Amino acid sequence: MQLTSIDVNERNNKSLEDLVTPWKFSPIPNYHIKNAYLVDVREGKIKPSAHIFTSEGFIAKICFSSDEASKWTSEKYEVIDATNKFVMPGLFDNHVHVTSVPGETDLSKTLNMPKTRALMRVRHKLEEALARGFTTLRDCGGAESYIKAAIIEGSAIGPRLLTCGHAISQTGGHGDMRPADLAGEAFDSCSCHMNDLGVVADGVAECYKAAREELRRGADFIKIMAGGGVASPTDRIANLQFCDDEISALVKVAKTYHTYVTAHAYTPEAIKACVRYGVKGIEHGNLLDEEAARLMAQSGCYLTPTLVTYKIMASEQFSTFLSGSNREKNTQVLYRGIEALKIAKRNGVKICYGSDLLGSLGGYQTQEFFIRGKFLSAHEVLLSATITPAEMNGLQNQLGEIRTGFIADMLMMNFNPLENITVLDEPEKNLVFVMKEGRIY
Repeated sequence: MQLTSIDVNERNNKSLEDLVTPWKFSPIPNYHIKNAYLVDVREGKIKPSAHIFTSEGFIAKICFSSDEASKWTSEKYEVIDATNKFVMPGLFDNHVHVTSVPGETDLSKTLNMPKTRALMRVRHKLEEALARGFTTLRDCGGAESYIKAAIIEGSAIGPRLLTCGHAISQTGGHGDMRPADLAGEAFDSCSCHMNDLGVVADGVAECYKAAREELRRGADFIKIMAGGGVASPTDRIANLQFCDDEISALVKVAKTYHTYVTAHAYTPEAIKACVRYGVKGIEHGNLLDEEAARLMAQSGCYLTPTLVTYKIMASEQFSTFLSGSNREKNTQVLYRGIEALKIAKRNGVKICYGSDLLGSLGGYQTQEFFIRGKFLSAHEVLLSATITPAEMNGLQNQLGEIRTGFIADMLMMNFNPLENITVLDEPEKNLVFVMKEGRIY
């Protein structure tokens, strides 16, 4: 039998690069944003007649004179007329959970969503955050390094991610989501299928191993659960979690990797225990008192309040989200969070912006601006969502400001956020474009 000849190379005319990486980015344009009102978030001032030049994803030049700008103007820059528009740095949300995705209206189903289903929906959470003006997110439990890598390569679109992998919890702590009526061993064979935000470790040796495992898998920092929480099933708000030697061990591991530990903590007792052993950040902190705030300020420890999450969980719209003890715990911390914010400000604690909205609540990510704007100046709120979290994460020479040499993360706004911070809570009306790394989305 004679075989027909086949030319295996015939019509193979597609680019190998396009076949291997169909998601690859197109070249980054260079822009000249002219005649803008530049929002200087460090000084809290508007600088008119700004000309901002971007090149290869970075801010190449800023000037405030048309004559000087004309020396830079050439065909290599795409011009954007920003007359009567306000240009500010991209926003930084310092506490999110991107793998806690929409799809359910109650906490239990949100937390127990299969990991495979959640990962198919992560892109919606990422794209929506970017569309609200957030160019950087710090994930405090759930997002692993492969999501971060997908954003970097372009196969997923979203803000840059800083991740801790899984938050580290003691047995029965805030990161232990196993119901009390089942033994822990019941989950040993199927935990890989669960969309867990946390991992359990007990004792110094297990804490060493858990922290090193998260860092091995690409974590940028370590998150620990140092006290009780609203969303977890078996712990009280007042509970202290992790003993002193365990907290110290976790901090020691982080230091060997030249990074830091941040801690979920509400009570002054939990906050002070963490700060004394070198924890760099406190998440939530709703029950903060004067003594704990002074200790935080003296130690250079950062606070990331997440006031919006308690408000939305208590709202009529999400009346079914919490039930039983979870609803009671939310009531415990709901109103105290505002007082904690005032105490932190009064004592000079460095404050970051956080939202912490699980699942379908995430659409209210920008409402934290509205809440804080009732008690802080617009300048203070802007600092918390730009310069301060960049500083906390060692990115103060790259992000948080519009400065020459910085990464070109910028927002163009219709209205002045220094005059009315709530314009950031209405991105659909007020946000003209989002630029991340020199690329307009």
